[in-house]
Amino acid sequence: MSIPAFSDIAKPSNDLLNKDFYHVAAATLEVKSKAPNGVSFKVNGRSAHDGPTNGSIEAKYLDAPSGLTLTQAWTTFNALDTKVELDNTISKGLKAEVITQFLPSTQAKGAKVNLYFKQPNFNARAFFDLLKGPTASIDAVLGHDGFLVGAEAGYDVQKAAVTRYSAAVGYTIPEYTAAITATNNLSVFSASYYHRVNSAVEAGAKASWDSKASNNVGLEVASKYRLDPASFAKAKINDRGIAALAYNVLLRPGVTLGLGASFDTQNLNESAHKVGASFTFES
Repeated sequence: MSIPAFSDIAKPSNDLLNKDFYHVAAATLEVKSKAPNGVSFKVNGRSAHDGPTNGSIEAKYLDAPSGLTLTQAWTTFNALDTKVELDNTISKGLKAEVITQFLPSTQAKGAKVNLYFKQPNFNARAFFDLLKGPTASIDAVLGHDGFLVGAEAGYDVQKAAVTRYSAAVGYTIPEYTAAITATNNLSVFSASYYHRVNSAVEAGAKASWDSKASNNVGLEVASKYRLDPASFAKAKINDRGIAALAYNVLLRPGVTLGLGASFDTQNLNESAHKVGASFTFES
């Protein structure tokens, strides 16, 4: 099993708790296609419950022999994003990214360089924001026989100071994972687990405590059930009584529908409930 990145040590439980719950937006639409020459296109739009509708159009070109990937996107915020990736070209296991952003309306610019380095028992990343600070964020994870230990630190070059630091430990095998993280300068603690009960059922939970905010511990539990090869259902609830349900179905090859709803179980008579839908078309 490959070693995950620092932000992915608790990924199985985080995905179970957060991914594919469609109530977070009133409606989302995603269309994916691929041209005969290998260029892929993606258009997505999102209508928020409160706020404007936003979206983007993206084109990606992959030159497999050289490991070069070029991605360009234009968003409804009038941002032009470009990303150039080199994978296993400079060195085996090393991936380099150069990301730029330009806002024509304000002439604002952004430039970032990201490095990813993976080996059988090691995963490290470095992110550099060249125009803001500049700043750097570096994390690394070591793994052996399913055990994981990782750390992250942020550094402001102009101030010559460490701006944040985090740590995490975990254990992962195909059937289940468990992780403990300490973020925000070791002030926010989380413990999570994920269990693949069988081929149809998944379960997980996460407890969080902010030592600087209160003595209360937040708790969230979730489960996923695969109804058949083309559909699944998810449910979750947290300590505040907010429950969410989701249903995902493959209507036909390349067409996926997602439906979701959330309810405040402690205030069922109030209008705090949310519903949402998602459509994905892929060819």
